[in-house]
Amino acid sequence: MEAQNLTYVSEFLLLGLSDDPDLQTLLFGLFLSMYLVTVLGNLLIILAVSSDSQLHTPMYFFLSNLSLADISISTTTIPKMLVNLQTHSKSITYAGCLTQVTLFSLFGCLESLLLTVMAYDRLVAISHPLHYLVIMNPYLCGLLVLVSFSISVLSSLLHYLVMSHVTFCADVEIPHFFCDLSQLLNLVCSDTSANNILIYFIGTIFGGIPLSGILYSYSHIISSILRVSTSGGRYKAFSTCASHLSLVCLFYGTGIGVYLSSTVSSSPRKGAVASVMYTVVTPMLNPFIYSLRNKDIKSALWRISAKYLMSTPMLSFFGS
Repeated sequence: MEAQNLTYVSEFLLLGLSDDPDLQTLLFGLFLSMYLVTVLGNLLIILAVSSDSQLHTPMYFFLSNLSLADISISTTTIPKMLVNLQTHSKSITYAGCLTQVTLFSLFGCLESLLLTVMAYDRLVAISHPLHYLVIMNPYLCGLLVLVSFSISVLSSLLHYLVMSHVTFCADVEIPHFFCDLSQLLNLVCSDTSANNILIYFIGTIFGGIPLSGILYSYSHIISSILRVSTSGGRYKAFSTCASHLSLVCLFYGTGIGVYLSSTVSSSPRKGAVASVMYTVVTPMLNPFIYSLRNKDIKSALWRISAKYLMSTPMLSFFGS
């Protein structure tokens, strides 16, 4: 195939999830609904945490940042997919593709690091409950989020540098609904061995270390829970971690599942369908997991709803 320098590549073609024209309208409605639910659900979490003083705690501060990362991940990929479905187009500009790769790496790494920070928060809450607010003070919480964001920016810059110094072939078709890094590397005509090593190194450092931190935290959490004398106390201690543990299993479980399915399956299109789980479904389910299992969040949302209803002139008139 004819090779051309990256600076002369004007656009790529996103093949999407299906070539069937009859499915385009269905896919558009489905993903639009999921995107709106994701944005609305996570915005409600952020609104509840910011407006309710009872939720001004380290755990909910990290949760609101996690919700912001979920919105950002979905916004990085889904809107372009919806535009292509609506306009029956498959193109994405080179700049847009590189932006997707960079931002997806940034917010994916940020979510992984925030889950690690939340695991540490739960470890302190269970192992050192009397010193929890002293250890997890506002300065430390802000610093942990800032460090997580800084590391994520570094990760995204490394991905950007990898993709900005390669040569693509004339075939620029990507069998995915967004610019996935692994699929882009398959389109490179030059030797990618060094790039692949760097990508695996980045994935090991920025993915493996946070997961190791989570496993380390939960090993100590389980040890602390087992030392609780009463079954009621053990249940109460574990219930404070249940929502976070569900998020961890969902995030890493879907990510590992997609990776394994891509290595087993020879069809890139099947890998794209599997990746819907961690790019679309996981950010959509996160607010439901926390709101349905958390009485504080549900109470805050009810208070916000009641306040809004009472401030509406027509409804307050009938209420009186």
